[in-house]
Amino acid sequence: MIDDQTQAAEELQQRLRQTVIVHDELPTEIRTVAGVDVAYEQNSNRLVAAVAVLDVASLQVIRIASYHGEATFPYIPGLFSFRELPAVLSALDQLPVKPDLLVCDGQGLAHPRRFGLACHLGVVTGIATIGCAKTRLIGEYEPLGADRGAYQSLVDEGAVVGRALRTQTGKNPVFVSVGHKVSLETATDWILRLTPTYRLPETTRAADQAVKALLRAPR
Repeated sequence: MIDDQTQAAEELQQRLRQTVIVHDELPTEIRTVAGVDVAYEQNSNRLVAAVAVLDVASLQVIRIASYHGEATFPYIPGLFSFRELPAVLSALDQLPVKPDLLVCDGQGLAHPRRFGLACHLGVVTGIATIGCAKTRLIGEYEPLGADRGAYQSLVDEGAVVGRALRTQTGKNPVFVSVGHKVSLETATDWILRLTPTYRLPETTRAADQAVKALLRAPR
C-alpha cells in the first residue's frame, strides 16, 4: 500500500518531468562546472551535502560549499531526490555565483518515472544538469567496445533514456542521462571531458572527497 507521502512525491515527479528540457540550453560560455554529493553519518539520518565547483579549463577545484543537516524524507527507491535534494539546494545557496553546469552522481531521465535527482535538481534550480551514475538503475544496453569513448544506448521500454559510456579503456562504463537543459549528445561529450584520467568525472570525485572530509572533521 502506498502511503500519502509516497503518493504525493510520485505525483510531483509526474508533473515536474513534463518541464524537463532535453535539448541544449547551456550558457554560451561555460566557465565552471560543479559536482554534488551527499553522505550520511553512520547509523543516522544526519547528513552532509557538498557542492564542488571546478574551473572548466583546468578542472581544479575553486570552491567548496557545504551543508550539515538531517534527512527528513525516508529512503524509498525511486524517490531518492526527495531525501537529498533539500540538502544539496542548501549547499548551493552558499555559493555567491551559481555554476554554469551541474553533474550529479545519479540518474536523470534513466529513472522509472523519468525524473531522477539530476532532473529534479535541474528543474528546481534552472541550471543545466547531467546525470552520471556509477551503476545502472533501469534499461538495457548492448555490449560496448573496450576503448575510452565507446558507448551504447540505454533503452527502457523501447525508449532511449541514457547511455552506457566507457570513460577509461578497459574500465566499467558509467551511465549518462539527461538532467535538464542538456542533450544526451552534449552530456556524453561533457562527461568525457570531465574524465581525463579516472572512470568518474572530476566533479564527482571532488564532491565525494569533500563530503568524506566534512564527515571526518570535528564539529
